[in-house]
Amino acid sequence: MQINLDHFEVSILFALFASIVLGLVTKRTDRERLRYGVYCFGCFLAALFGIGWFMHLLHG
Repeated sequence: MQINLDHFEVSILFALFASIVLGLVTKRTDRERLRYGVYCFGCFLAALFGIGWFMHLLHG
């Protein structure tokens, strides 16, 4: 079985897994881990869309 993912889907998966890892290794309590993981995921998504729009505007 082969999984075909486009660039956007892989970027979302990377953001999700990186946020989980960052939340687990940087905070002490479960509540802090969850909040920080969600915050990191939001920052990854904002950067993803921001850089995507920037590249779209540069290339027309």
